[in-house]
Amino acid sequence: MVVFKMQAKVLIVGCGLCGSVIARELAEKGLQIQIWERRNHIGGNMYDYRDPHGILVQKYGPHTFHTKEQHLYEYICRYGEWQSYKLTCGAVWDSQYTPTPFNFTTIDTFYPKEAANKLKGKLLHAFEGKSTATVVEVLQHPDPDIRGYAEFLFQKDYAPYTAKQWGVSPSEIDPSVLKRVPLRFSYDEGYFDDLYQVMPAQSFANFFEKLLNHPNISIQLEKDALELLTVSSSGTELLLEGKPISIPIVYTGALDELFACCAGRLPYRSLRFDWKYEEKESIQEAPVVAYPQAPGYTRITEYKKLPHQDVRGTSYAVEYPLPYLPEQGTEPYYPVLTEDSKRQYETYRQMAKRIPNLIPCGRLADFKYYNMDQALKRALEVARSL
Repeated sequence: MVVFKMQAKVLIVGCGLCGSVIARELAEKGLQIQIWERRNHIGGNMYDYRDPHGILVQKYGPHTFHTKEQHLYEYICRYGEWQSYKLTCGAVWDSQYTPTPFNFTTIDTFYPKEAANKLKGKLLHAFEGKSTATVVEVLQHPDPDIRGYAEFLFQKDYAPYTAKQWGVSPSEIDPSVLKRVPLRFSYDEGYFDDLYQVMPAQSFANFFEKLLNHPNISIQLEKDALELLTVSSSGTELLLEGKPISIPIVYTGALDELFACCAGRLPYRSLRFDWKYEEKESIQEAPVVAYPQAPGYTRITEYKKLPHQDVRGTSYAVEYPLPYLPEQGTEPYYPVLTEDSKRQYETYRQMAKRIPNLIPCGRLADFKYYNMDQALKRALEVARSL
């Protein structure tokens, strides 16, 4: 492993997408970059590997890259080959499968034929010119049949899934979370509508290897920055082993932990994966399927379909959400966005602004629910600012 070099011009904490992109961009400008990563691998939550059955699986849950922005797609193409991949997802309740986002197939599945045709006609008229709408919009519609459809979906899927996923009532969750998956007013399928939807031709791990392959980048794995970095008593400096450090420090971890949770612990959700293998060609209709009525778990990802792999048997992960408790060795995955948590995060953000050489960036440090393209865009913005 490479030890910390004091001649490094920038220290980056975390080797996920944000940290790695910033490292590469600054390295290209001639800066010496040191990355500290507390895990034993690069790639953050996008890390993948081949399991004992030869199936490429993602250790921390399913990821695909999708974006509407050409320059972001072109950026990732610099570091490896990508293949077109349109993600399909589904949900199961009352022993019935439906595609997600919910579409006219959902209505046909759960409504009698005459009622289904009437509802589809009303939706097309009410939302004329729109191919989708959020469940929040449909819940607020004055027509009782349209509103009733949204309430049915909310009770069967959104509410139980949200309660398990986030550990709070749906009424407490920031509306942006509920708006992530729209309702479709057609029979179209596919989880995203973005122009560019791809998966790496080899693996995400290979993409990160190429992204970080630069002579100006040094990486130290299994290096926990929080064991060495602290905030001064004045709150205006970062200390490395008790001594001030003045080089820019890009921090991609949970921001509250850098400040020793002095304003309380920010709420993040974690996950536990129950990994299984069966000598079957398939166990479900889509790569990622939600099970809102299932006890404890939220979804199952079948990895031979993500992307398609011509292999015998199938490996899949059953996903159980749980609170993030670092003392129990869990990982922070998702910020729990509520009005209270956003106010609490703002306290930490103001603390961070008092330290001139501290640059928070990423889903955890920014306390935002980024998709991969959003994280990439944020990283490029931070790199430009540096």
